[in-house]
Amino acid sequence: MEECVFCRIVKGEHRATIVYEDDLVVSFMDIDPISRGHLLIVTREHRGDLDELTSEESRRVMEISKRLLKILKERYNPMGYSIMQNGGDFNDIGHYHMHLFPRYAAGDFGWVSKEVEGHDIEEEGRKIAGGLDRVEREEWR
Repeated sequence: MEECVFCRIVKGEHRATIVYEDDLVVSFMDIDPISRGHLLIVTREHRGDLDELTSEESRRVMEISKRLLKILKERYNPMGYSIMQNGGDFNDIGHYHMHLFPRYAAGDFGWVSKEVEGHDIEEEGRKIAGGLDRVEREEWR
């Protein structure tokens, strides 16, 4: 199986405009940007999804996102920003990556919400909270 493009970027085998790298993460300019300054932050190790990251990798992704955001704010003076990650079948690369991009105008990036039939927020919230207790117990074994 061919190595993914992000693994090749991390190894220096594929061209990218890298803005930051350390022992856990690499950040580079997105070649298909939503806006000027759109960055990707990827794990150095191939991880498919958020739940595959180590705790240290998760912390580093967010720490670097915060630092890079400061630079984006200074450089581009945006109205705001978005941070986004797609998982599962919606991760088209197959390698965990976080998007960080400046926002310049209201409506420049859309979120289409819809009413979810039969969705009881209170009931769903209780079920998710109960599941979280189970996951935490499993992770601390």
